[in-house]
Amino acid sequence: MSEVIGIIGAMDEEVIKLKDCLTDVTIKNIASMEFFEGKLSDKDVVVVRSGIGKVNAAICAQILADIYHVDAIINTGIAGSLNADINIGDIVLSEDALQHDVDAVAFGYDVSVIPRMETSLFRADQRLIDIAKSACEDNIKDINVYVGRIVSGDQFISDKDKKDYLIKTFNGDCTEMEGAAIAHAAYLNNIPFLIIRAISDKADDSAHMDYPEFEKKAINNSVILLKAMIENM
Repeated sequence: MSEVIGIIGAMDEEVIKLKDCLTDVTIKNIASMEFFEGKLSDKDVVVVRSGIGKVNAAICAQILADIYHVDAIINTGIAGSLNADINIGDIVLSEDALQHDVDAVAFGYDVSVIPRMETSLFRADQRLIDIAKSACEDNIKDINVYVGRIVSGDQFISDKDKKDYLIKTFNGDCTEMEGAAIAHAAYLNNIPFLIIRAISDKADDSAHMDYPEFEKKAINNSVILLKAMIENM
């Protein structure tokens, strides 16, 4: 039986181009999400827009596990850079991911630590990292690709003080609103995962200006990478 890959994007813009590339498509509506099951480069995939935020993302990943029995989950999207070396347009592949807005400090836990779980730092699959890194280097020549830490929370980060906090506290490389929740769900279901983030802004006071301008380029780079990656799986 062939491997089935689940591909999650938070917004329509992130997945519409992938949907257009699918063949033999079957569409199901589950939990107000449209799941596009089909072939991409002759590989079995399920492409879905989760919606924005951690709850939507986690529900989406669980449906991929329960209904489609996916063998791997790839989450594609855009993010704000937290690393001075990572510029707008560059791509970050998750080494690991955490949820920066989890706070049970009052009970003796460090911030981001989820009480009563074995881990709150979810590590991506090395095979998927390697495939994505090679695909990016071979197909997107004008940007750099990094492997690093993704920090997620139900907040769009556009404040320099908050950016500095995320860097100092978590040593994050980029920040967004879904990846660590998908990583969390993948971990609980023992499914290999990878988060791919194209940088759309610097997650500071310029974010509200940079994001609309660079969103399209960031999404295009993500689509190129994903198509090349699936071909090599």
